[in-house]
Amino acid sequence: MSVGNGGLSGCVKYDDLAYTTSFGFASVGANNGHNGTSGEPFLNNPDIVADFSYRSVHTGVVVGKEMSKAYYGQDYAKSYYFGCSTGGRQGFKEAQDFPGDFDGIVAGAPAFAFNNLSAVSGRGLIVTGPPTAPTFLTPQHWALVHEDVLAQCDSLDGVTDGIIEDNDLCTYNPTRLQCSPSNGTNSTTCLTAPQVNTVRTLFTDWYGVNGSLIYPKANYGAEIPMSYIFYNGQPFPYSEDWFRYVVYNDPTWDGAGLTIQDAANAEVQNPSDISTWKGDLSGFQKKGGKILHYHGLIDSIISSENSPRYYNHVSNTMGLPSSDLDEFYRFFRVAGMDHCAGGIGAGGVGQNAALLNGTEQTPQNNILLRIVDWVENGNAPETLTGYKYINVSAADLRLCGCPADL
Repeated sequence: MSVGNGGLSGCVKYDDLAYTTSFGFASVGANNGHNGTSGEPFLNNPDIVADFSYRSVHTGVVVGKEMSKAYYGQDYAKSYYFGCSTGGRQGFKEAQDFPGDFDGIVAGAPAFAFNNLSAVSGRGLIVTGPPTAPTFLTPQHWALVHEDVLAQCDSLDGVTDGIIEDNDLCTYNPTRLQCSPSNGTNSTTCLTAPQVNTVRTLFTDWYGVNGSLIYPKANYGAEIPMSYIFYNGQPFPYSEDWFRYVVYNDPTWDGAGLTIQDAANAEVQNPSDISTWKGDLSGFQKKGGKILHYHGLIDSIISSENSPRYYNHVSNTMGLPSSDLDEFYRFFRVAGMDHCAGGIGAGGVGQNAALLNGTEQTPQNNILLRIVDWVENGNAPETLTGYKYINVSAADLRLCGCPADL
C-alpha cells in the first residue's frame, strides 16, 4: 500500500500509514521530495516540482515493493494506493502515467486540473476584496447565505435535513437576501447589492482569457467553512505559493493581484504535467486495475463539481459509456461530506482511523476494504454506506500528517 500527501505538503502521512498497516498492508509513504507545507522549496528548482508532480510517489512505489520483498522474503500479491486531495491527484497521476504500479486505487477529492485549482483557490480574494471592500461578506453574512441556500435547495430531495443531496438540482438565487431600502444602513441581516453580486459570482463557473473554463463554481452548502478559508480577505497560501515559487519564480508576487491571465500562464506552463488531466486510462484498464473515486458534495477546499468533469472526460476520451467504465472506474458523490471527510452528512466511508469508532468494518462501509474486495474477489461496488458520529471533535477528524495542512 502506498499513501499520498495533502496540499503542497512535504510531509509523510503517518496517520494513513498507521491506518493501512492496521489492516495488514505493508505500507509506504514519501515526503513529495521536500519538507514542510510551504511551496518555497519549489523556487528555481524544477526537480522538486517534478517530485511533487509524480516522481516522489512513483519512486516510493518502486522502492517500497523492493523493501517489502526484502523484509518478508517474498513478493507482493497485489499493490494498492490510498489518498485524498493532493493524494487523490497523485493516485490518478499514477493511473495515467504508471499504470503498472497499482492493482487498486482509492482517490478522494482529487486535486486534478491542478494549475487551474491553484488559480481558483485565489479567486475568493479577487471577488470579495479585502474586509473593507463593499463586496466583502463577513462570516456572519455567509451564514445568512448558507441558510438561504438550504431554504431554496435542501428540500429538493424530499427531506429537509440540512443536506443538499444533489447540487445539480439546485439553482440558487441570492437576490432575496438583498437589503430593502427600509433597512437603511443596517445590513447585518441582509446583503447589499455588491455583496449579492459577490455571492452570485462565486456560485458561477469561472472562465478564462479564451473563454475556456478555468474551474467550476463553489459547492452549495460549503459557504461557512469557505468564509474562513477562501473568503477571509487574505490570499490563500497554497495558491500564492504556487504562483510565487513555480509559475513566476518571484517570492514577492502578491496573490491579491491574481488575474485570469495568471491562470492562463500557469496552465500553459503546466510543469511536469501536474495538471493530471489525461483522459486515456486504457493502460490501467488493460492491466486489470480498479479505481474508486469519491468526492464530498460540500467540499470546502476543492469543488466537487470538478470530479464529474474528469469522469466525463475519461468517458469521452476513451469512447466508453458509464456501463463500460464501471468495469474498472467507479465514481461516488457523497452528499454532506466536506473535504475528504467530515461535514454535516455521512462523511465517513472508512477513509480514516478516527472515523471507525468501534464500528465493524466491512467492504460495504469501508472504502479501503471495498477496493480490496473488488480487486481480489471481483465484487464491484454498487453503493457505499457512509456514517457519521455525534460528539466527535475536529481534532479527532484531522486527516493530515502536518498540523498546518488542510
